[in-house]
Amino acid sequence: MFDNVRSDADRKLRVAARSLGRAGLAHAYGHYSVRLDANHFLVCAPKPMALLDSSDEGTVVPVKGALPDGVLGEVRIHQQIYSQRPSIQSVARSMPPKVMSLSTLSRTPSPRHGFGSYFSPSVPLWDDPLLIRSDAQASALADVMGESRAVVMRGNGAVVAGGSPEEVLVLTWYLEDAARVELDVLACGAGLLGKTLTETQCETRATFSGRILERMWDYLSAGDCEL
Repeated sequence: MFDNVRSDADRKLRVAARSLGRAGLAHAYGHYSVRLDANHFLVCAPKPMALLDSSDEGTVVPVKGALPDGVLGEVRIHQQIYSQRPSIQSVARSMPPKVMSLSTLSRTPSPRHGFGSYFSPSVPLWDDPLLIRSDAQASALADVMGESRAVVMRGNGAVVAGGSPEEVLVLTWYLEDAARVELDVLACGAGLLGKTLTETQCETRATFSGRILERMWDYLSAGDCEL
């Protein structure tokens, strides 16, 4: 059914997932997916993303319905995002360390620099440290995320969604850098005094023109075994 798109999607998904792991944005836990059509998506093999090899094929998952055998439980999050947002083409669940630390304060990054502008006006917070183990939880998390590019899970990582696996990888790196800046500002005691970009500045800055996305993708995926 998906022979015409499956092979390329599988390879790109592995490259993106390994890149996420190599960048320190995911460790033993996390998962990455790409939409195949309106009713199905492909999720990477259930193993540490940095350790995926060229023989590790993903699993086709229905946007609505039971998860196939062997698919990790939190892939329900991907289902709900794809179901609620038809324009989304890729989703990653990851564990960026600075995002994680900041989230334990029930805080998410403010748009203080260019990379933070992509999540203006703010990154929604799922203020619950428990794992997502039901469709109801996954649906509620997707509701909290709304039309945002990311949602942070308190003490439990983040979910990023976008138009391609490349975009999701880049946005996850941006989110982590925004959290790094936020923690640095808080550490020097300037949390309330530190400036943020205005809404107009964010709209102007949050662009992918000028090969901004492509250059970061090239940087993060450099040296991958399938490129």
